[in-house]
Amino acid sequence: MSYALRTRIKREIVAEFVPPMRRSDKVVILCGGMPGYPAKKEFMFFLAEKGFWVFSPRYRGSWESDGSFLEKSPHLDVIDVIDSLSSGFTDLWNNKKYRIKNPKVYLIGSSFGGPAAILASKDTRVKKAIALSPVIDWRVESKLEPIDWMGRFTRIAFGNGYRFRQKDWHKLKDGKFYNPASELGKLDKNKIYIIHAKDDEVVSIEPAIKFAKELDCKITVLKKGGHLSISNLSRAAFWKKVQSFFIIH
Repeated sequence: MSYALRTRIKREIVAEFVPPMRRSDKVVILCGGMPGYPAKKEFMFFLAEKGFWVFSPRYRGSWESDGSFLEKSPHLDVIDVIDSLSSGFTDLWNNKKYRIKNPKVYLIGSSFGGPAAILASKDTRVKKAIALSPVIDWRVESKLEPIDWMGRFTRIAFGNGYRFRQKDWHKLKDGKFYNPASELGKLDKNKIYIIHAKDDEVVSIEPAIKFAKELDCKITVLKKGGHLSISNLSRAAFWKKVQSFFIIH
């Protein structure tokens, strides 16, 4: 297959997906960062070759998806995608219907999408979740991208790519909304793996280290690497870590 397929979930969420190169019940859902154009095609095909169904959803209120961005926690969009796997979804290109019986679900998120992967891991259908350079606590402001500045920048630079009300954007600041640090008691330490670099200037590593220590989840701290993206995982050294954590062969 040379291109990703498309489906619409719960009427509002548009997701690109790539079927596995061989029969499989393993699924990876990619929880992307923002702002930025959702372009993960190469990694999607990389995972498909490894035997995964791969989904890259657009959060509600962003890009092709309907709704209002941040009206609901983005991790709930991921849960809606999980719901559709066994109930069935349709390729919009050719109207072909798919259904994955008893899917084994894995989540990979980076930056803004890190909280989506971590929080959605509370769902019992999720086997494991990997978060790269994740925002752990929105109350700890980014030095390069503070919340108020990022809201203004997103409106100006991305226009209708992200459609949100200011009151919803401000929900990020109180630490109660879409905030892994506030959900420690509800998370399974065995499901979560964080990879973060000390020299990340976009998302500070300190909250991730504190979170991993308190939850007692797996974490890899890199001396260098900057702000990590999902595509990093296709590199041999990173993929070996993924295989070990997911327990796949």
